[in-house]
Amino acid sequence: MPKLNLPLAAGTALIPLILGFIWYNQKLFGNAWMKAAGVTAEDGKKMNMPVVFALTYFFSFLLSVALHFMTIHQFAFGALLEPAMGFTDPEGFKEAITAAADISAHKFRSWTHGMVHGIITGITFVLPLLAINAMFELKNWKYILINAGYWTLCLAVMGAIICQFA
Repeated sequence: MPKLNLPLAAGTALIPLILGFIWYNQKLFGNAWMKAAGVTAEDGKKMNMPVVFALTYFFSFLLSVALHFMTIHQFAFGALLEPAMGFTDPEGFKEAITAAADISAHKFRSWTHGMVHGIITGITFVLPLLAINAMFELKNWKYILINAGYWTLCLAVMGAIICQFA
């Protein structure tokens, strides 16, 4: 059975910080994002950056943990076998889970598979959440697409690494 790889989760939690430096750089989407968000460089100087970066890392770590369960299908074996095995035979249940995990330990464990799950998560979860909030905040579609694109890219890279190495 796969186990949550906490060191890998801690490492991939750095990806949003690294990609954020690139994505929101003024030479890429930084100026467009600031205009769409209604913020200035002066506003950034008012922020407590150590706290912002620490919280960004913490929340990125939570995303990384969640991506383990989204990209690695072997975590779902218990749910698949549980109805067939029932709760009356815990030893048989454990043996069935172990056998199933051994048979498919490395199926669907590739860069591409993890990247696809990251992209799907970005499009089906991140985009709708950001769009709903942004509409109520009176932000435009440029703002939504810049942020959703960034998070979809982050999730794709994180998912690829997690799925390949977890």
